[in-house]
Amino acid sequence: MSTPDGEDYVYDEASGEWIAPGEAGTAAGEEGIEVRDAVGNLLADGDQVTLIKDLKVKGAGQTLKRGTLIKSIRLTGDAQEIDCRFDGIKGLVLRAEFVRKR
Repeated sequence: MSTPDGEDYVYDEASGEWIAPGEAGTAAGEEGIEVRDAVGNLLADGDQVTLIKDLKVKGAGQTLKRGTLIKSIRLTGDAQEIDCRFDGIKGLVLRAEFVRKR
């Protein structure tokens, strides 16, 4: 759906309402999606995690070693993916099954 000013809206099936795209991400985060690490700890935005396995990063030509500390994670709408930053790698998304909460 689109308004006369050209702004597109997204239909939220959970609430049954049309919402602005900027609000879509916040609505998904408020629905209670639980993201758990490899040992079952509940993860939240801003947590620090440690890698439990060496991971090859596609497109970066780099390997993140086991024990690497990742600071200030952000949760996505997916229960198994977390968004994070690491030196030299932009847009890094990790699977929650390969991290442990610190």
